[in-house]
Amino acid sequence: MLKLEHISKSFDGVNVLNDLSLEVEDGEIVSILGPSGCGKTTLLNLILGITKADQGQIIYQGKDITEIPMEKREFNIVFQDYALFPNLNVYQNIVYGLRNKPNISKTEEVDAMIDLLELRPHLKKGIDQLSGGQKQRVALARTMVMKPKILLLDEPLSALDGVIKESIKSKIKTISRQFHLTTIIVTHDPEEALTLSDRVLIIEKGKISQYDTPLGIVNAPENEFVEHFILNQLIIKRDNILTLFGNVPLEAGKAV
Repeated sequence: MLKLEHISKSFDGVNVLNDLSLEVEDGEIVSILGPSGCGKTTLLNLILGITKADQGQIIYQGKDITEIPMEKREFNIVFQDYALFPNLNVYQNIVYGLRNKPNISKTEEVDAMIDLLELRPHLKKGIDQLSGGQKQRVALARTMVMKPKILLLDEPLSALDGVIKESIKSKIKTISRQFHLTTIIVTHDPEEALTLSDRVLIIEKGKISQYDTPLGIVNAPENEFVEHFILNQLIIKRDNILTLFGNVPLEAGKAV
């Protein structure tokens, strides 16, 4: 379990996160959702270890890791822009991290991840020959062969659309379930969060507005911000949300 206890963070005197506490269960997919500037990326960076909290503790599997540096936490991130090496082909990108830690994944495990993410036809291609969805799958494979204890994803679907976006969402779910991998995703898109996650953390101005299951948020928004920011944006996407919940009747008067 990952626990954040009373986390606060400021930059240049501006309070970005304010006394934030939450728990993420092992194997759970959690989306961090909110408008630009609400503190969601800062929270992701705190978990990863790029940024240090001003106050509070980060606990993983009962151990205080607040002061443990990023490289020793064994959490890995897939960045929004993929951060692939343009001078290397697909296969070289996937195994790049194994140059320093060659014993983390066996050859057959790397091959299995390549097949899971359907990358075998692309292994010899240059990065500039790939579509956005293919680049995202390469970034996922490169991260997964390092066997992270927690997978962090920063806006993984923002550059994708349509069928490609749905395919990547499916791959993220498959990876999380198959490897029982705790997965934390930053997104600004309510539909992504509700259709991808076990629970959604909604942040407004550095504070938790609601932390709940997708169905709990849709049926019982806890405040006006959640109702306006989340539900009003989903009015035109009703069919997608109803499909997610198996056409469970929603409470009368809700925006979806």
